[in-house]
Amino acid sequence: MPAHPPASALSLYSIVIPAHNEEESLPPTVRAIHEVMAREGVPHEIVVVDDGSRDRTWAVLQELKKSVPTLAPVQNLGRNGFGRAVICGLNHIKGDACTIMMADASDSPEDAVKYWRLLNEGWECVFGSRFIKGGEVIDYPKVKLTVNRLANFLVRIGFNIALNDTTNAFKAYRRTVIEGCRPFLSPHFNLTVEIPLKAIVRGYSWTVIPISWRNRKYGEPKLKIKEMGSRYFFICAYVWLEKYFSRGDYRRQ
Repeated sequence: MPAHPPASALSLYSIVIPAHNEEESLPPTVRAIHEVMAREGVPHEIVVVDDGSRDRTWAVLQELKKSVPTLAPVQNLGRNGFGRAVICGLNHIKGDACTIMMADASDSPEDAVKYWRLLNEGWECVFGSRFIKGGEVIDYPKVKLTVNRLANFLVRIGFNIALNDTTNAFKAYRRTVIEGCRPFLSPHFNLTVEIPLKAIVRGYSWTVIPISWRNRKYGEPKLKIKEMGSRYFFICAYVWLEKYFSRGDYRRQ
């Protein structure tokens, strides 16, 4: 799909990171992101959302602010959940573009820079895929990998799209896309498919690049496969109905 002209120049990149009990992961993750963005000259803010953590996550964020001037931590004081934390972060961003990254350093800051540059070329969404030529996964649990590939295959067929990694949260958007896809319904990890599928269905331009992913070093993974099946199905069904039965009522103007 070609970029959608005209596109305004972007001035600030908001990096949204949901964090629940991530006291060990956050320092190296935040420092690495800031170092790469500063080195590449990307104007940015790092919006880390403490999502009801019971460890020292919030205290660690306050300490990190002393050495990372672009860090802007917020607390999700409402109900918790991955999707709710991301939405809380999106509600607090100051940038005209954003990306969603994980607190566990599974996503590459260098890939986030590539996203920013493509958004500045005029794309409204940039999606990463770990499963196209040039993509890489390191230490991906075999069961999760099998479930991931099946879920993404079903999404690709159901929506007739050339995107094979819809479930990955690490994607980037112009702010106009985020606002155009509201309201968001997903309180949990199903938000990772709600945003890109809505963006595609509503007519925003998008492109795909290969990205890398590595398993976390610290803490426990937050995604529980057995809890998410019905939630993914619900949000996919919801957006599928919009695609085929809303008669374009929600498409971009």
